[in-house]
Amino acid sequence: MNVSRRDFLRSGGALIVSFSAVSHGGIFAAGQGQFDTHPSHVDPTKLDSWIAVTADGTVKAYTGKCDFGQGMFTAQTQLVAEELCVPLRRVKLIQCDTSVSPDQGTTSGSQSTPTNFNAQNLGQAAATAREALLNMAAKKFGVAADDLTVTEGVITGKGGRRATYAELIGNKRFHIALSTTAKRRSPEQWTVLGKPVPSLDRAGLMTGHFEFVHNVRVPGMLHGRVVRPPEVGATVASVDESSVRQIPGIIKVVVRKDFVGVVAEKQWQAIQAAQLLKVSWNPGIQLPPQEGYFDWLRQQPSRDVLLVDSKDVEQQLSKASSVLQAKYVYPHQMHGSVGASCAVADVKADRATVWSATQSVYPTRSIVAKLLGLPLDNVRVIFVRGSGCYGLNGADAVSFDAAVLSHAVSRPVRVQLSRQDEMAWENYGSACVIEQRAGIDHNGAIIAWECAQWEASRGGRPGYSDPGNVITGVLVGYEPEPIEPRAAAEPKAKLRNRSNAVPSYLAGCVADSCAGAGTIRSERVIMRTVAGPFFAGPLRSPLRLQNTFAHEGFMDEICAQVKADPVAFRLQHLRDERLAGVVKAAAVAARWQSRPSPKPDIPRTGLANGRGIACVAYEGDNGYAALVADVNVDVTNGSVQPRKFTVAVDCGPISNPDGLRNQTEGGVLQGMSRALLEEVTWDARRVTSVDWETYNSLFLGFVVPEIDVILVNKLDVPATGGGELAITLAAAAIGNAIFDATGIRLRRAPFTSQRMKDASRSLA
Repeated sequence: MNVSRRDFLRSGGALIVSFSAVSHGGIFAAGQGQFDTHPSHVDPTKLDSWIAVTADGTVKAYTGKCDFGQGMFTAQTQLVAEELCVPLRRVKLIQCDTSVSPDQGTTSGSQSTPTNFNAQNLGQAAATAREALLNMAAKKFGVAADDLTVTEGVITGKGGRRATYAELIGNKRFHIALSTTAKRRSPEQWTVLGKPVPSLDRAGLMTGHFEFVHNVRVPGMLHGRVVRPPEVGATVASVDESSVRQIPGIIKVVVRKDFVGVVAEKQWQAIQAAQLLKVSWNPGIQLPPQEGYFDWLRQQPSRDVLLVDSKDVEQQLSKASSVLQAKYVYPHQMHGSVGASCAVADVKADRATVWSATQSVYPTRSIVAKLLGLPLDNVRVIFVRGSGCYGLNGADAVSFDAAVLSHAVSRPVRVQLSRQDEMAWENYGSACVIEQRAGIDHNGAIIAWECAQWEASRGGRPGYSDPGNVITGVLVGYEPEPIEPRAAAEPKAKLRNRSNAVPSYLAGCVADSCAGAGTIRSERVIMRTVAGPFFAGPLRSPLRLQNTFAHEGFMDEICAQVKADPVAFRLQHLRDERLAGVVKAAAVAARWQSRPSPKPDIPRTGLANGRGIACVAYEGDNGYAALVADVNVDVTNGSVQPRKFTVAVDCGPISNPDGLRNQTEGGVLQGMSRALLEEVTWDARRVTSVDWETYNSLFLGFVVPEIDVILVNKLDVPATGGGELAITLAAAAIGNAIFDATGIRLRRAPFTSQRMKDASRSLA
């Protein structure tokens, strides 16, 4: 029998992952099927790579975009159901399994919606399948396809002739290419899309029946732990394997360059062995002092990118009636997932399977293949949801850990990180220094704006470090590309507002073309990437949050300088109608009272209250949002308590209002936590924020503010992502509200009580 791996898996001949409420409460993973000898077994140009119909009429859809908490499983299921005109319950979505799902890169940047809703991917595939099935029925009935209708997977013609999808193609392949011309269903026709469908995993999550990657169980599975170095940058000098021989159940001590791990029969045995194994380490690096970290960043060699430069900023500043300048700084923060990362790997002599919560099954497959020396197509990575990350926590690194340990013992190995290992060695969000200058004319209008940003990024890649850095560096000798000083390049012919480094109020003029959202034509923005001491990479709204915190805070400072209302002044300097639209919508819903900030008659004791606004056109045509924050500040002890958030969101046509509302509310709360509490700490040698006592985030008992979400549902534009909009604005809006309430401008996050008190004393 000559059957490809994909056909074998699709046919039901192998159990990919079985989710069942059996007594052990786990997931059992079984046969992996046949491995192809070529890497093109999933061809995204073919309809059969996306859609299949079973004998009972179930529609199987294959996607390369996964759901790790943002609701994409539900939204993509709705998309397929809508385009194929079948009930939601008839769609079975298979997400991110490199054996059967198309390679759609990494699930990140809120790009799942534009990728599968707008482009030639999942939505177009479902439309192609509907069109193909209508043509099959037309041929069968001897009529034109335009004379047929389809409802709930049943095609009906004149005279009452009917044919189900299962009758037309059940368990057979389409054998056609993905059509670029298949007509999509318009928002006016939607019956499934656009509806507030509750998340399909909600009941399982709420009742404890949902199975996470932590529950994966494989026959013969062992447990592993990695021994982490005691200091940042420490390397292995020697390992005394005899130091753990007395522990029962020990299978092997694994040493590979600077990677040290243990494998045991049971998890507790592996934990004990990792704690007791005697490893001698060469000293690590001297970390820069935390208090002077931002000054240290500005002094390091940098790789510079000039995003816009009108070449007249200095000239315009010299003509200005007044010039404002300010420096904003943002710390390293961590994902701090409630559950530590986990993965299971089963490595054989000639192939490997990894069950992982990674957001990037195909890139993870590539790294695993490199680590194990296997052909790319002999590695299979299966996404199984983890505890959440919104960026890059330890999910990828623990997958590599498991693969290396399984390879060493030739048996399946499960690795679950400890809380300390997760928090000390994950990829942190980048720390930033952002310096701003603006010139104001005698009428109070902004005539020039200059911005320079320094970003701490391990490896010198702006905004996104290699997810394999943590382990490939010690296993295969990969070294991050060193950053050499380099002058900023001339801006490209088309503005790329990378990571929202260009403020929304700039015209973004490059080569006589203005692509920005604002009116200010005298502009200069430069990004400087610095090699920091930590692994730094994507954390929800990577760099967009940091840049928006600085831009929107500085805009508020300009408003205060010219005694202008923050809403009206923003609108005066915006030309993008959709961005202006969400500013107006949020202000109306929040019952914004027009006046300058800070408010008059600020109290010196007790509670002071204020409001602030921030807005963003998220780069990459990725949606628009404005957020109004109402806060109380205890002037005596410096504590900040948000009372209400009002947020307006425009993401184009909304596929699931319930899901978008959930994402917006969650983003506001996570942004509030990062604005008020979160900061990675370290001493001269090691990270010191390694548990919930030493790393602060929102805690049980924190009073959750009211959140009012206004969804601007525009049907005549392409769909965009919305998962990172609200979080991008939280720190800026809260900081502006604190200023309105107290007259204190905090330019460093988080806004802790101590920083509030220190700033208050400096004003006195």
